[in-house]
Amino acid sequence: MSITSVRIPDDIEKPLESLSKKLDRSKSYLINQAIKEFIARQSLDDSRWQDTLEALESIKAGKSIDEEDVNAWLNSWGTNDRKLAPK
Repeated sequence: MSITSVRIPDDIEKPLESLSKKLDRSKSYLINQAIKEFIARQSLDDSRWQDTLEALESIKAGKSIDEEDVNAWLNSWGTNDRKLAPK
């Protein structure tokens, strides 16, 4: 494991210290957890952005489904006459 030095402003250090004591965890542990969560969130954001770009390309290529068809399909959920997903 490598060591990285981080400067933490007082307005973050004090709550971090309090949380560390409250949870009986080291500040290092809490900082590592925060970084892991941030990286995971960024990865998810990147994935969603890729999905958005692919969706935009699909729309540009004329591949879309009419809103009325989608709504009819969704409205059929939970009924005895459930429709197949529109294509």
